[in-house]
Amino acid sequence: MDFKQCEYMVEIAKENNITRAAKNLFISQSALNQQLLKLEKELGTQLFVRSRTDWHPTEAGEIYLEGARKALLIRQDTYKRIYNITHSGKSELKIGLTAGRGIRMFTEIYPALHEKFADLKICPFEMGVKSLQKALTSGEIDLGFVTLREDQRTSDDYRKIGSEEMCVLVPRLYPLCAKYKMDGDQLPVLNLKDLQYEPFVLLSAASTNRQIIDDIFAGAGFEPNILLETNTTGSIPSLVAANLCCAIVPRYYADISNPRIATYVLPNHPYWDLCVTSRKGAYITDAGMEFIRLVQDYWDKNLVKIQTN
Repeated sequence: MDFKQCEYMVEIAKENNITRAAKNLFISQSALNQQLLKLEKELGTQLFVRSRTDWHPTEAGEIYLEGARKALLIRQDTYKRIYNITHSGKSELKIGLTAGRGIRMFTEIYPALHEKFADLKICPFEMGVKSLQKALTSGEIDLGFVTLREDQRTSDDYRKIGSEEMCVLVPRLYPLCAKYKMDGDQLPVLNLKDLQYEPFVLLSAASTNRQIIDDIFAGAGFEPNILLETNTTGSIPSLVAANLCCAIVPRYYADISNPRIATYVLPNHPYWDLCVTSRKGAYITDAGMEFIRLVQDYWDKNLVKIQTN
């Protein structure tokens, strides 16, 4: 298979449009169309159904694209192996990071990674977990830092860095806060049913955290009264502190020193995992392994701080 043709066909399929694909590939539409026609003549069959608004692969096109994607990933891994032992050629590490904590973590560990691999081009991308998983499978990124429950994992490889409990945040002025007291340094266990009629702020339905929270409410036997939905977990505590609503957040975002917020845990202690993920069976370079080590060190220190916050 011609790798250039593979790239061209995969891009057309990705965009479902030859004009946008040509623009992304920095070639003219006519040149890209000629490559497609040449390949179809070679194979003796049409690869795409054409229309003004939608180009989608035929059955034969699906077969070709499956092979093309595999070929491109094999090439990618082969080049990584060679660059890793020769330290020559174009070497880069593309990392997917969750918003908020993922970016903060990367900011902390980047200097050490850059110092050890000064010639490496490090490319961070901020994205949601589901988008990150798709980008990993397609080879658009090499590694990803994700937060998710075990049943939310794909068939790719996951290295568990640590686990984190979900906490309930309640405005301190709520009368029910007088009902629950700290047990030494242990957070009080809350009966979520006590908040059945209170407003909540939740993360958007597209997030892995939202699925966990929805399951928590289902287990408590009621649907929450949703005041608003947000894509930014870091903004949630400020809404609770302003006495607008309650929330369920990962422990990382719970500040028990805030006098305006009461923090609780739940009876079944729901949690999710912090993981570094890579494509199933993909080769991980020395730089990639160093990134994983730095992530592990970072969270070994910070998860302890979070649990004692």
